[in-house]
Amino acid sequence: MLLIVLAYLGGALTILSPCILPVLPFVFARADQPFVRSGLPLLAGMALTFALVATLAAVGGGWVTQANQYGRWLAVALLAVFGLTLLLPRFADHLMRPFVSAGNRLSNFAQADGQQVRAGSSFLLGIATGLLWAPCAGPILGLVLTGAALRGASVGTTLLLVAYAAGAATSLAVALLIGGRVFTAMKRSLGAGEWIRRGIGAAMLLGVVAISLGLDTGVLARVSTVATGGLEQKLVDRLSPGSARTQPVAADAGGAMMRANAPAIAAADANADGNAESKTTANSSASDAAPLPVEGALPSLNGAVQWLNSPPLTTEALRGKVVLVDFWTYSCINCLRSLPYVKAWAQKYKDQGLVVIGVHAPEFAFERNIDNVKKATHDLGVDYPVAIDNNYAIWRAFNNQYWPAHYFVDAQGQIRYHHFGEGDYAESEKVIQQLLAEAGHANATKVSLGIAGMSAQGVQAAADNADLQSPETYVGYQRADNFASPGGAAQDTLHTYAAPSRPAVNEWGLAGAWTVGAESANLAAAHGRIVYRFHARDLHLVLGPGANGKPVRFRVSVDGAAPGAAHGADTAADGSGIVTEQRLYQLVRQTGDVKDHTFSIEFLDPGVQAYAFTFG
Repeated sequence: MLLIVLAYLGGALTILSPCILPVLPFVFARADQPFVRSGLPLLAGMALTFALVATLAAVGGGWVTQANQYGRWLAVALLAVFGLTLLLPRFADHLMRPFVSAGNRLSNFAQADGQQVRAGSSFLLGIATGLLWAPCAGPILGLVLTGAALRGASVGTTLLLVAYAAGAATSLAVALLIGGRVFTAMKRSLGAGEWIRRGIGAAMLLGVVAISLGLDTGVLARVSTVATGGLEQKLVDRLSPGSARTQPVAADAGGAMMRANAPAIAAADANADGNAESKTTANSSASDAAPLPVEGALPSLNGAVQWLNSPPLTTEALRGKVVLVDFWTYSCINCLRSLPYVKAWAQKYKDQGLVVIGVHAPEFAFERNIDNVKKATHDLGVDYPVAIDNNYAIWRAFNNQYWPAHYFVDAQGQIRYHHFGEGDYAESEKVIQQLLAEAGHANATKVSLGIAGMSAQGVQAAADNADLQSPETYVGYQRADNFASPGGAAQDTLHTYAAPSRPAVNEWGLAGAWTVGAESANLAAAHGRIVYRFHARDLHLVLGPGANGKPVRFRVSVDGAAPGAAHGADTAADGSGIVTEQRLYQLVRQTGDVKDHTFSIEFLDPGVQAYAFTFG
């Protein structure tokens, strides 16, 4: 219920956003007509159409997006004609003459100043407006759309989108009622009504032009006189039901990736109990621990598109085994940092009845590529069973919300414990020992806790959360924050950017010819750059080569110089490196005191795809 309220409030705030400007003329086109027969059906059509299209786009794939483009152009044409009828009365007379006869026979609607007010035509105008409305993607809309994508088509996700649209419709209804009264008062002045109607018609045509040129999702998305994003984030922080310990990046009804670098993640603290990479001994026996509660039965593992390292596993076949289910995705920094522990548990306890199952649920489109997942599991040394959950079937069966998420299942097939995010590894291992002891493997409690030796290296090493002040940052416009290139980002359009001259901490920008898409930014010409002012020990960037798979050379600098000893696992001391595959690249690892630095990466070849920054 809180999520529905949050979505509704987020929609209501859109009235303060510049992205609402192009559709305002369409909404106010009939401000002089009775609200019940004109404004109300228009807003209902707009809200329902937006919710329907957003639901299909989130869960239906690219074909829905393509179909919606045709619908948008049809709506543009319809609204352009409607604007012309308001601006040019003679044009309206000629256009509507064939329909006058039929319209008179069906004239059961109320009259207003001699003009018929048809609820059906207003609803049609609302549908057209709903097809064109592209609200600024603030935190709340990001929550809703991410949840829709991860949960799939359901009543819950549709209700969230309807609530968001209803919030927007409510604020517009208030504005429309006020505007209608003002319009009626002005009509009492000689000739004012006709001129106002023509002015609205001209404004509608300007709105059509703005939408046709992409200004509604480009310029206006970057120019805001009111910090609606900040207001939305405060609402999210206050009302989100997500755990305060995990601080999800998009906690919602459907699912979310844990924010990889939020400094407040206590669970990810490298100094927390059991996170040390050296081998430790248990301080207390797991067999003496308090009984673990039953959280529910192990859900079905059906729905994976493919299994790696094993034939498909079922809940029935796993009965009698202690099971650890690990939800992960291979470019997720949190998942990579927890992976050494999961692998160690799989190896240490396999002879005592532990079965580890990795459920690979993709975040980015390239993680749906089975060959990519196969290569990643091989390179990462994952040899236990992995279910490729491209359709989020297992994710939804568990009602999961985070990457990584660990579910601990006893020999009777009951979930007894769960842990979201990094950290608390000693506690998790004690749970494994306790469940194995319950299943008759008493010797499991005598095994030393932790990883033997320095097994966690490179990107898998624990983060330095004590001095981590930079958050995970997405490059694609759907979830991007703190973009500081002059003029902002032009969505889905090739554009030449300039890097910000003096970015503040956690601000970033592009330089060169880039196309910024919803998920990533693609470089069209060589020598494009990305600049980021950060405060963290490690800097990572999820990258991929071009569509043809051709490697892309790059050069990294920190404060204008080669990184030297601060180079990451994927860069040399002179800052050079090559993007050869779609994955997370560690570009900077500092030693000593952590300070604010300006990171820059220049790509010497075109075609690179940049997805997200993470830090450690």
